[in-house]
Formats: sequence, structure tokens, C-alpha cells
Amino acid sequence: MLPVLTAAQSEHDQRRVAGALADRGLTLGDRVVLSVPGSPTYVSVVLGASRSGIVPVPLDPRLTPYERDRIIADVSPALVIDDAAGLDQLLEGPATDLSVDPRCRPMHFTSGTTGRPKGVWSGLLSPQDAAALVQEERELWGFCADDLDLVVSPIYHSAPLRFAMGTILAGGSIAVLPAFDPVDFLDAVDTLRPTSMFCVPAHLQRLFAHLDERGVSPDLSSFRLVAHAGAPCPEPIRRRAHALFGVDTVWEFYGSTEGQFTACPAAEWAARPGTLGRARPGRVVTTDEDGQLWCAVPPWARFTYWNAPEKTAATWRDTPDGPAFSVGDLGRVDDGYVHLDSRREDLIISGGVNVYPAEVEAALEDAPGLVDLAVFGRDDERWGQRVCAAYVGAVDEQTLRDLAASRLSPPKRPKTYERLDALPRTATGKVRRTELSAP
Repeated sequence: MLPVLTAAQSEHDQRRVAGALADRGLTLGDRVVLSVPGSPTYVSVVLGASRSGIVPVPLDPRLTPYERDRIIADVSPALVIDDAAGLDQLLEGPATDLSVDPRCRPMHFTSGTTGRPKGVWSGLLSPQDAAALVQEERELWGFCADDLDLVVSPIYHSAPLRFAMGTILAGGSIAVLPAFDPVDFLDAVDTLRPTSMFCVPAHLQRLFAHLDERGVSPDLSSFRLVAHAGAPCPEPIRRRAHALFGVDTVWEFYGSTEGQFTACPAAEWAARPGTLGRARPGRVVTTDEDGQLWCAVPPWARFTYWNAPEKTAATWRDTPDGPAFSVGDLGRVDDGYVHLDSRREDLIISGGVNVYPAEVEAALEDAPGLVDLAVFGRDDERWGQRVCAAYVGAVDEQTLRDLAASRLSPPKRPKTYERLDALPRTATGKVRRTELSAP
């Protein structure tokens, strides 16, 4: 049976984490990098650090040294934890007092279209804003002391970590699947009877394929909340989730690492198919003259990009509803309901993981014999999209594959490579990725 972490045990652990960090000389505003697989302890470490005003920086442990070292150099952490033993050692510190609420949001990194990973930094929150942030999540998702949140997605991503933290802070409990597997998931549901989870559409697809293959009908009635996001959800998958878990249970939301725009209960989607729902409480979503979506947010939801003032300035603008940010997605707002027309330029979403072509191209651009390269996405039944590459030059395909394996984590590595005489480009030199992605 999966271990369950209660709020009481986590509170005990968080106080020891805070003491261990203080003993190591970390103070308010210092960063601690976490490059380890997810676990219940991971959540206690994030909470113990953030409630001390020390900034957790969650990283995908699958990052290559090439990827990880650039981020570490940028963030200048006071401490790097890169194995489970290092995580457990933080539970051995002397217990110390903590702020009631986290004093900051974890600093997650996102690449964007520039190819350079950027840290999303909330700043240190005032006690009032810190309390408002916790209360907002609790009111929206209904986190409470009776909850048991089953973590099925990698916990270093923002959404699953946010749901786990919100549950613990509300007095509930969590359990963490090491990796999503339909058999292990159903076993956890049978034995633990979880009440909530966050997932991506790829998890639902794998679950439904397993149920069809085995011809089983699991009892999923323990769930009060199943939230999905991270990638466009095919309508048949969405409707089956509504039927299997219940229309009153399933929610979808739209947002990014930077922040959340909307939340949509299944009943609202059924009444308005295609919508992503209305703006979350306290937010206003609008579009500009080009159809770009902007979201005005309260003070506790604002951010800057770490060490990137120019990118921060380009992401924010003043609106009548207050400061608003955009991640470049295009859409429309109809009677308050948000519809997404196209994701930010060139983004590939594979299994719920954002892959930016610019980052992949930058990692491969110095391959000997490579003249030109373009990375793009193609539709994939299992993962939503798969990462592909087209290249020009005498470089051997295996050389590109070996370079990708040494520099890029698995989700970012192109699955197929195609040699071309020339890349299709516009008159201004921009690659026509849509032409490349056509079957």
C-alpha cells in the first residue's frame, strides 16, 4: 500500500525541515533546488522551506547536466538536493517555528519560445497576501481535512504540487504514485479511497485503454474532485471522464506555469462545449486587438521572470482591471466564457509536458555538419503530440540523437528526424512549422 502523509505528520516534518535549512545557513529569500523524484517527503520539504521564506526550486530529475547546470547557474541556490537521501536528511533538523502560510510560491522554470529556461518568481509575499493565496485555492477546489489527494503526475510540476500543498495546508492527507500506471492507480483507489487528484489527458487515455482491455468497471465513487489540465483534452476522453467519475466531480482548468486563467466544472463544459470556463475568482480574462488572451490577477498571483526584466516587461501590461499577463495564447471571451483558439506559438504539448522547439533547437544547433534544423509537433494518439525534427546538412541522424540524449530530458528528445534539402520558410525567413507537421 502507498504510504499516506497526514497533515499532522507533515507539520512535524516541515518544522524539522525549517530547522535543518536554518542550521545550514539558509535565510529569507535563499533558493533550494530540488532535483529528485516526487514523494510525500518532497511536499513537506517544499512547505517547510516556503513557510520559512526559503524558495523551493523544483526541477525535473530527468534533466541532463546540460539542462540542469544552466538553471542552477541562473538561480544561484544556497542548497541543491539531488537524491532521496539528501531530502530525508532535511527531516533530521531541530524543530522550529513556521509562518502560518507559505511566504512564496515555488519557483518553477519554463522555457518559452526563447529557448532559455525562465524562473517564475512570485517574490516574498506579505502575511496578508500569503493567507489570501492559500484561501483562494481552498475556496476554489474545496480542500479540507477529510481529503486524501492522490498525486498521479510528476510532483515537480506546478499543478500536482499545488494540489498536494493545498490539501496538506487544509489538514488533509496525500499519497504519491511513483509513476502513473493504470494497475497501480486502480489499486491505490481501492485501498486508499482518495477524494481528489490532478491529472493530464494522457493519464485518462491510458486508464480508459486499460479498462477496455481488461473489461473492468472500477468503483471511483470516492473522488469528489478530478481536475485535468496541461494539454487539450480530446472530446471523447473528456465525455468519458464525465461519465466515469461524474459530472459533479470533473473539472478542467486553463493556465500555465506562470498562472491560472480559468476553472470549468464539467456541467459548464457540457452546456457550452469547447469552453475552458470562466475566469477564476479574482481574475479577469480579456483579449486584445490581435486576439491574444490576457489575465488580470490579484497581487498574490503576480510574478516576474527571474533575472529577465525584459521578458517580464513584455509579459505584463496595465488594463482597466489591473496588471494583466499573457503567455501568448490566442482565444476569445464569449459572455464571460473563455475559448482557446491556438496555443502560444510553436508550443508542443506531449503527455502534458510543454516542449518548446527553440530550446530543443538550441541544444542541437552545434552538431557537426548541421546546416539548418526545425523542431515541430505531430499529432499522436497516445501523447497528444510527439516531438519531431527536420534537418538540413551532412550530419548523421545518430549524431543528432546522441546529442539530444546527452543534453535533453526524454520528453524533449525528437522521436523522428527527417533530412530535407531545405526547410520551408516564409519570405521573412520564418520556418513554416505547420507545413512540416502535416502528415
